[in-house]
Amino acid sequence: MPLNKLNRCLTACLLLAGSAAAQHKNNGDTLREVTVISMKAPLVINTSHPVQVLAGEELQKLNSLSVADALRFFSGVQLKDYGGIGGLKTINVRSMGTHHTAVFYDGLQLGNAQNGQVDLGKFSLDNIDTLSLYSGQHNNIFQPARGFASASSLYIESRRPRFAEGERTHGKVSVKTGSFGLINPAILWQQKISERVSASVSGELTHAHGRYRYRYTNGVYDTTATRKNADVQAWRLEAALHGRFKDSSQWAVKAYAYRSARGLPGAIVANHFEYSQRLQDRDMFLQTSWNKRFSSRYSLALRAKYTHLFTRYQDPEYNNEAGFLDNRYTQQEGYLSLAHQYHLKPWWEAVLSADVVLNTLDANIYRFAYPTRYTGLAALATRIHFSRLELQASALGTMVDETVKFFTGAGSKRELTPSVSASWQPFARENFRLRAFYKNIFRMPTFNDLYYTFIGNTNLRPEYTHQYNIGLSYSKNFAGPLAYVAAQADAYYNAVKDKIVAVPAANLFRWTMMNLDRVGVHGIDANIRAGWQLFTAVYWNFGINYTWQQAQDLTPNGYNYGHQIPYTPWHSGSFTTGITYRSWDLHYSFIYTGERYSQKTNIPVNYIEPWYTSDVSLHYKYKAFGVSAEVNNLLNQYYDVVLNFPMPGRNYRFSFNYSF
Repeated sequence: MPLNKLNRCLTACLLLAGSAAAQHKNNGDTLREVTVISMKAPLVINTSHPVQVLAGEELQKLNSLSVADALRFFSGVQLKDYGGIGGLKTINVRSMGTHHTAVFYDGLQLGNAQNGQVDLGKFSLDNIDTLSLYSGQHNNIFQPARGFASASSLYIESRRPRFAEGERTHGKVSVKTGSFGLINPAILWQQKISERVSASVSGELTHAHGRYRYRYTNGVYDTTATRKNADVQAWRLEAALHGRFKDSSQWAVKAYAYRSARGLPGAIVANHFEYSQRLQDRDMFLQTSWNKRFSSRYSLALRAKYTHLFTRYQDPEYNNEAGFLDNRYTQQEGYLSLAHQYHLKPWWEAVLSADVVLNTLDANIYRFAYPTRYTGLAALATRIHFSRLELQASALGTMVDETVKFFTGAGSKRELTPSVSASWQPFARENFRLRAFYKNIFRMPTFNDLYYTFIGNTNLRPEYTHQYNIGLSYSKNFAGPLAYVAAQADAYYNAVKDKIVAVPAANLFRWTMMNLDRVGVHGIDANIRAGWQLFTAVYWNFGINYTWQQAQDLTPNGYNYGHQIPYTPWHSGSFTTGITYRSWDLHYSFIYTGERYSQKTNIPVNYIEPWYTSDVSLHYKYKAFGVSAEVNNLLNQYYDVVLNFPMPGRNYRFSFNYSF
């Protein structure tokens, strides 16, 4: 698997730093008792592309229910959250827009050709082992061509079966409950079928009425109301087989199914507090992979995937000839990837990857185009690596052809986009590295951008991005009370050309998509983590993330030239800390988002005040049993992540689990 390749490329992993009492002979045959104290350092990955990782127990102890919640603790990320457990949650990395972040689940991309967005609120942390966010691209070049085709990448890795000698079965049952009527039971079963085959099954149910109180002001008076139509009922089921053949080649098969029905609470504007819109989702995919190392020089990886997505949107408040709006969309995607890796020298490798993607979209909408998109991707990449120096370069060729049943299609696109990166360790005895990368990439207009009724524009050009980054990373483990220190910082500039935006056309009820803006983003991401052994069984750790961004509209002769783009704060960050004593863990987290503007014009009426939240959690584990209690938004702050979509105040969550 590519993950195994990646592990060999990491220059720093989870390290143990500890001290032990000296062993001393007594009466010739008795040893004095030895006390071993150890503390885990965080995962530090020294790569030429910035990466942030949450894994294992560290990930599970965060006050997070979904993948989206956990990503709040990464620097350089803006989470768009429309409120509640069932609200849409997407991420924006380094102010390039949600569409520029590709999401990979167990090595293969989650696609959505209709609107280009992946709702990360759908993915529970119950079965997730690792979250990795890369700026630029993954450091492992032995990957599908799709891995080179985005400005940033989020890799979600589910839990894989790992069995010690003599073990054949692992399992975990858990239930979460708390505010908003939350009931969330889950089960995980892992089985060793034979010496070469293992299986896992994971499933969960989520139910919540979603009601919570919030405060609203129209500038004249304040009122407290209850958020309604934010309920959600969902279930997830996934099953996987992992194995290896007699020739040592590895394979995996995964099936995933998700179904939900939820309310869409809507924006609180003009004293409109209650909404009745509903959304239903049915997501399914089946994916498989096969890796074989034919020799010490040549390896081959084959991947395939089929995805079926169904969405139904109902709006009883929108009257038409049929009575009310009832739109149904069906997406299908077929995907095939072949990657070749060849080691020219022990320190030099080359990779050739080729992907083929087929996307279709059907809908029950009047005057719909029924588009079909054929995408071919070919990536040639090379990597030179020594003990203290690493160089990478890649070129990605993208070929897109589209056909439609009705009206006019968007035609064909042909693009060649390069990327180069470097990482250097200047001092042999210090784990300190300098890194830099440049990447030119683009994103295709979505089906909605091109073909949505009365709005789409088939003449749209792709949205181009030039990324520049320079940074450093440092980590060190110690033998004393200070167990470890790990830090990294990056300065970057992103230039976005032909940005795709929606602008009013004949009236406010009819908009159109256009290539309009140029955006320049200057930013700094920095984070530091450290851990101390305070006493024999008491450990303390903390982490600080900070982001500064100046994301400006640089459209020539534009009315908003030099203004900060919507929803991008100048300053944001997070602080996490925890104390561990025997079987007890106490954690605190603080998230801050600075002042922003809700529209392109930076005037007082569009100003959004800063917001911050504090969360506290307590965990206890006794043998195979575990319990935890969480208080989120401890200080009961009223705030909006997206203007007029109020977030919950103080809320609670409790969880119980049993592992076997």
